[in-house]
This record gives sequence, C-alpha cells and structure tokens, in this order.
Amino acid sequence: MKIYDTEGFPNPARVRIALAEKGATDKVEFIPVDVMGGEHRTDAFKQKNPDAVVPCLELEDGSHISQCMAITEYIDGAFDGPSLTGTDPKERARITMMNLRAESGLLNAVGDYFHHATPGLGPDLETDQCAEWGTRRKAVAVQTMAYLDSVLAKNDYLAGDEFSVADITAFAGLAFADFAKVDIPESLNNLTAWRAKMAARPSIAG
Repeated sequence: MKIYDTEGFPNPARVRIALAEKGATDKVEFIPVDVMGGEHRTDAFKQKNPDAVVPCLELEDGSHISQCMAITEYIDGAFDGPSLTGTDPKERARITMMNLRAESGLLNAVGDYFHHATPGLGPDLETDQCAEWGTRRKAVAVQTMAYLDSVLAKNDYLAGDEFSVADITAFAGLAFADFAKVDIPESLNNLTAWRAKMAARPSIAG
C-alpha cells in the first residue's frame, strides 16, 4: 500500500492518525506530493485521483481510493484493532453522521475560509477566491465548534463512548483552525478539554 500525501496538511493528518490507531503506520509507504508546487494538479497525479487533492491510497493491484472517509474505512477493515467506523448499523450510522458534521461544518468550513478569505496557499494556487463566501464559512466553523461542545457535554467522544473517525476529523479541523487563526471561543470548555485528551493519544502525540 502507498499513500500519496503532504505531511502536515489536515486531510493527510486524518489518515495518518487512523493508521497509527490501527498500529499500521509501518505497513504503508508514504509518497510525498508537492502541493505548493502544484503537483496535485498535474495530469499524472489526476490519473490517480481526479479530485486533485491529497491524500490518495494506492493498493497493491494498482487501484486508487481517495476521500478521507473512504480511505479510513479501508484501513479500518484491512488492519486489526478497535474499530474507527463502527461495528453495527446504528454505531456506523452515528459515527458517519458525526464525521460528516465535523468534516463539513468544521474542517471544510475552515478550509473555505482559509482558501477564500486569506492569502491561503498563495496567488499561484488560489486562483478563484470569493472572500464573502470564505467569511461566511468562518462563521459556520465557529458555530460548529459550539455544537461539538454541546455534544461533548454529554459524551466522552463525538459519536458516543468510544473514540472514532469523527474525533479524528474534528481534531484535524481544530488544528487547521489554529493555522487559519480561527480561535475556539473561550466559553467552549468541553471542546477544549476533549482536544487536550485527544492530543495525549499516542496516535497523535507520537
């Protein structure tokens, strides 16, 4: 297995955390992609992943899987260890729901703010910006933080009593928020405490 990614970027971080949780980091070869140089937009890379984003998983038969949730589902089934995506229909549905909320409302919203309402990755890559949209999405990210805080007032983790891919996505979203200078409101004590707990996990702390 190979994973094409850019270390330190939020979506590649999600897959790397999932691999570490499953104890499978050493079973994958990481192939760096020069996003800042535009390598992800080349025809050669888009033959692997037409979405033109990282990460992208390449299997031994030469086929490719993109999209973080899809990659994580493959990793979850391919390697031993506690499930990250659920073990029964209700659990899987709840984890998927919370992962989508964390992805769309936090990580992607921060990404939209970063790429549209800030210099982002620079003028060579940010060629189609809409500052108004980016500003609106920043507000969505902060609203989602408040929602996640309310969930964590009742649960140890975002999808219930067990760590899941939803927690990975939200943690990566908050890291991206730090980078984009979107602060967690001081009143969100549950989210702040959960984040500290996440940061202490071996898969994240290293």
